[in-house]
Amino acid sequence: MKIAIITSGFLPVLDGVTVSSWARLKKLSQWGYQVLLFCPDYSSLATLYPNWKEYTDTILPGVRVVNLPSTPFMDLDFERNVAFWSYPQLRKELKQFQPDIIHVDEPERLFFGFFRIPGVDYAKQAGIPCVSFFRTNFLDYAEDYFPFPPQIIAVIQWIFKQIFVWIYNAYDVTLVSSHVTYPKLIEMGIKNTHYENLLGFDASQFHPNLRQTNFFQHHYQQPEIDQKVKMIFVGRLTPDKGWDFTLKLLPDLAKAINLDNIAWIIAGDGPMRDEIQQRFQQFTPHVYLLGRVTPENIPALLANCDIHVTTSEKETRGLTVLEAFAAGIPVLAPAAGGVMENIQPEWNGLLYQPQNSSDFIQQLKQLIEHPSLRQNMGKNGRKEIKQFSWDHTVQNLVNLWKRQIEGQKNKR
Repeated sequence: MKIAIITSGFLPVLDGVTVSSWARLKKLSQWGYQVLLFCPDYSSLATLYPNWKEYTDTILPGVRVVNLPSTPFMDLDFERNVAFWSYPQLRKELKQFQPDIIHVDEPERLFFGFFRIPGVDYAKQAGIPCVSFFRTNFLDYAEDYFPFPPQIIAVIQWIFKQIFVWIYNAYDVTLVSSHVTYPKLIEMGIKNTHYENLLGFDASQFHPNLRQTNFFQHHYQQPEIDQKVKMIFVGRLTPDKGWDFTLKLLPDLAKAINLDNIAWIIAGDGPMRDEIQQRFQQFTPHVYLLGRVTPENIPALLANCDIHVTTSEKETRGLTVLEAFAAGIPVLAPAAGGVMENIQPEWNGLLYQPQNSSDFIQQLKQLIEHPSLRQNMGKNGRKEIKQFSWDHTVQNLVNLWKRQIEGQKNKR
C-alpha cells in the first residue's frame, strides 16, 4: 500500500500531532509500506530547530518527507503552515507517487495555508479515497487568541464552524480518536465522523523504574528539586493550554498550600514563557522552566516527578495523560475535553471543575498531602495503557485505510 500523508506539522516541532506522526511513520516503515509525507518547511526556524534537516527527504526505509514552502502560523515564532503557492508542488509529487490513499491531518489548518481543501481534488481525479483526521479543537481557541468581546468571539466561531464543517464533509471519512470529541463533531454537522482508537504512545519507554535518587541534581543541576513534591506540566506555553487559569489561581494557591515544599517543573516553550516565569516567581522561587524537552527524555522526567498537572480544557485527547500513567504518576486535570477521557477520579487521578480555583486547590491538596494516594493512583494508571500501544493503534489505522481502498474499488 502506498500512502500519502498531508500534515499540518512535523518534527522537529514538538507537540502531540508531530510526536504521534513520527511514531506512526516508524511503524509503517517497519511494516513495509511506502509513505510520502507533506509538511511545512522549517528551514527558516533553523535557530530554534537546528536539527530540522534530520526530518526531511528519506528519513526511514520507504518513508520520504517533502517540506512545502511555508509561512508563519498565528504569529507563533516556533510554528509554520504551508503556503498557498506550494499546492502545485504537492499535486506534482502526488502524481509522481500515485498513492492508493490520501490521509490529511488537521485539514482546516492546512486549508488556511493552501486556500483549498487539501488532497480532495487529486483523490477524486485519481479515483482513490481521501480521509481526514480531526486533531485539534481550533474553534475553541478563538477566545485565547482574539482579544474581542464575547459577542464578537461567538460570531467568529460561528463563521469558522461553517467553514470547518464544509471542509471535513468533503472527505470520505473524518477520523477522531476521542469518545469525548466524537459527539461534538456530530453535533457540529460533520456527517462523516468515525471514531477509532488511533492515538497511542510507546509504553515500553515509560516505567516507574526510571525514578532515580537525586535525579534533578544529576540531570539538571538543581539538587533542591529532589527534596520537594514535584509538579510537572508538559506542553506548549501558549494561551490555549490553560495557562491564564493557572496563573490566576496562584494567589489563592499560595494562601492554601505551603509552596516552599513544592517544585513546579514546566517542560515546554512558547510565547508565554516569560509571563509564566515572572508570575510564578511572585509566589515561589521553586519554579523551573526546562524549555523544550526531547521525546526521549520525557519518560525519565515524568517518572521522577510526583504529579502531572494540566489545566488545558481544549484537548481532543491528551497524550501526556497516558504518558504520566505509564510513568506511574497520577494526573490532575479539568473535567473538560479529551484530557478527562482516561482519568477515573480517585482511581488514577483527580478531576476539578473547569475554571474553579477552589476545587483545583482542594484536589491538589489531596495529592500533595497523601503520598500513598499518589502511589496507588500511579500503580492504577499503569493498568490503563495496554490498549494504546502503537502496534495496536497504527494497525487500526491501516485496517481503516484498507477498508476505504476496498470500498472505493467496489464503487467503480
